[in-house]
Amino acid sequence: MTAWCVWRGSTAFHRLGIADVAAQQGKPHSFPAEIEAGDGPWIVHRHRVILREALSELSIESRFDIEVSEPALSPDDAGAPDIGSIRAAALTLPDLSPMGPASYLFASPMAPPSTAIAEWAAPFLAADQSVLAAGHALMKAIHESFAYDGTATSVTTTAQDAFEQKRGVCQDFAHVMIVAARAHGIPAAYVSGYLRTLPPPGQPRLVGADAMHAWAALWCGQAIGWVGFDPTNDVLAGTDHIFVAMGRDYADIAPIDGVFLGGAGQNLSVSVDVEPVED
Repeated sequence: MTAWCVWRGSTAFHRLGIADVAAQQGKPHSFPAEIEAGDGPWIVHRHRVILREALSELSIESRFDIEVSEPALSPDDAGAPDIGSIRAAALTLPDLSPMGPASYLFASPMAPPSTAIAEWAAPFLAADQSVLAAGHALMKAIHESFAYDGTATSVTTTAQDAFEQKRGVCQDFAHVMIVAARAHGIPAAYVSGYLRTLPPPGQPRLVGADAMHAWAALWCGQAIGWVGFDPTNDVLAGTDHIFVAMGRDYADIAPIDGVFLGGAGQNLSVSVDVEPVED
């Protein structure tokens, strides 16, 4: 038996509802026994699905339209505060919401402190340097020092393990950047989303466009807010980056998480297509 969970929607907040699986004509299916939807503890909207029947296959399909806008921030913004003032501002800001910076200053399960990463990143993160300039320098250093290798790590790999190998994927590079930034007082978050599959004419194809993508977001003060840095591609997150969720690390906002009962093994396959829609 196959279980079909099809999410469809058209919203900037990605609050997608499960659609009628009757569209899967000609295929036996089992509809979830229970479905709960709501906001998670971070910047994430989640569905909790319970399937009680025996299954041999689970197919999850997500379709949605989203409108993106050009980032308001210029990469050369000279008004960014220096790193020395960022930590103090984050700790004194009376904001304990999921967007508040204080929660992203400290260690998290998949991004624990690392002396090795902190020392390696120190030359790029001087206290008197603009937080934006520091973010660019750190992003570039990771991009140039690490090799993209889809076989080197897994979803359970920690930042320290990826750092020692100097190899990994977008999740690993984002975690290394997060650990480095936090070690020097910059609130850093993990962002999960998508990349445009086909780039605009004349632009290179970004790495990670055929699966979920990940990048880091650094809090750059109240006036600027959160800025996305993509160390996999050495670019700021822009209109080709589609924000889905933000948390302290991958474990907070994993696209799919859960448990099953049974003795069989499992295989996972994922495909992603992001295409521009003409007006």
